[in-house]
Amino acid sequence: MDRDRQHKTKKRKISKPEADDDELAPQQAPSISDLVASIKKNTQTVQTQAAALTAAATSTGKAQSDGDAKKRKKSSAEGTEETAVEEENDEAVGATVDGVEGEEETKSFKELEIIDQLCETLDTLKFHKPTPIQQASIPLALAGKDLIGLAETGSGKTAAFALPILQALYHSPHSTLFACILAPTRELAFQIAEQTDALGGSLGVKTCVIVGGMDMMPQSIALSKRPHIIVATPGRLLDHLENTKGFSLRSLKYLVMDEADRLLDLDFGPIIEKILKVLPLGRHTYLFSATMTDKVERLQRMSLTNPVRVAVSSKYQTVKSLLQYFMLIPQKDKDTYLVYLVAEKFAGKTMIIFTRTIMDAQRISVLLRLLGCSAIPLHGQLSQTGRLGALNKFKAGARNILVATDVAARGLDIPTVDYVINYDIAGDSKTYIHRVGRTARAGRSGVCVNMVTQYDIEEFTRIEKALGKKLDVMEIEKGEVSLLAESVGEAQRQAIKEVKDWHEKKKEKGVGRKMRKGPGGRRDDMDREER
Repeated sequence: MDRDRQHKTKKRKISKPEADDDELAPQQAPSISDLVASIKKNTQTVQTQAAALTAAATSTGKAQSDGDAKKRKKSSAEGTEETAVEEENDEAVGATVDGVEGEEETKSFKELEIIDQLCETLDTLKFHKPTPIQQASIPLALAGKDLIGLAETGSGKTAAFALPILQALYHSPHSTLFACILAPTRELAFQIAEQTDALGGSLGVKTCVIVGGMDMMPQSIALSKRPHIIVATPGRLLDHLENTKGFSLRSLKYLVMDEADRLLDLDFGPIIEKILKVLPLGRHTYLFSATMTDKVERLQRMSLTNPVRVAVSSKYQTVKSLLQYFMLIPQKDKDTYLVYLVAEKFAGKTMIIFTRTIMDAQRISVLLRLLGCSAIPLHGQLSQTGRLGALNKFKAGARNILVATDVAARGLDIPTVDYVINYDIAGDSKTYIHRVGRTARAGRSGVCVNMVTQYDIEEFTRIEKALGKKLDVMEIEKGEVSLLAESVGEAQRQAIKEVKDWHEKKKEKGVGRKMRKGPGGRRDDMDREER
């Protein structure tokens, strides 16, 4: 025994810590090429780990498949993946994009009990299959439930709340002021009205758009004609509720708050509270958003009754058909690389270029026009007529490049956008999600390119972390870029001069505008994007 113990003791080794390097080399600031190589290496590592995790998950799923077969069959028969009760007694309908499995669970609009008149309109508009958010929420809405709809941008949220309202209106054809849809910005309000008119055209539905920046008198006349559906921004709607004689929403049956997180980010919370106080308690309320924040949770408790939560995406994510890239470039050459993308690599394609400031949006649109590109700006210092005109020209194809601040990041449905270029990196992941959501909409493919300078690396890394993946590097021919430097430099000088002149004229006009402010005061301008 003693001999055995001694033998085991001899075999046992004490692990010693490995010796540290004798001396660390002094650190040097990494070059751009080093950063690119490092990011490529990280991307390959993440992809390898993801493949390993996928293989492990697949093998685990196979091992559990026999025991869970009955549960899956039952879930498939009911048409939703699973239902669980969350806090606040909300029902959580697990309708994740991956949760709609196989062709057997993909229903038609007819199977969702949408009436024939609306199904014919949907066929005409080439909406043949409901999207996951539509498939999950429409049956619940038709059953009379209040809804919280969480889905990524471009997933078809507008039709998800518009179709149940239009179907209810079909059964109550003489009802007026039947539904009110609140949107955070003027452009989104006009777009929702346009889509609602298209969907409800066969039913003779009348809609009315009530937004700031427009004369109140024509809006008052339109409201006096008692339309079926009002699409409004909160500030101007409250102005009419307080100042337009004979107008009230006491007979309202449906209230929709679209892009609810954005509504609250723009400080519409107190205004929405005032609006809710004058609405009937027996209404149906739908709250739709791409993200769920603490503010949205509070709005839910304040405005909805025993809501059902339909979540197609519960975290920040982009659609699968979107290809995302980045370019690591020097700040001083940023305009030159942009011109290369627009005029050479993506020439003739439809694209939206996002900037952080109004001045950059105006300057870049002038710069691109001077170099022969068909660009038009969209930002908060344009008049409402100018903003709508810019959008209409872009939608109609008269201009193929829209240079915009984040006024265009939310909700705007322009189906033919091929590329999104983030000239300035988005300030947070939520804004990034909505920017890139302007392309790859409704099942189409799209491409996003992020222009990352040495000053943007920290912000860009945070966005990648929120997305849960590393983006691929876009390969660029630096020789071709350098050939454009001289012509871009000349156009830059001319563009700066033109923007200064434009800004001076805006300042002169702004003095008169401030003196002519209406009864809403600051409230009237809250639906303008001033960034």
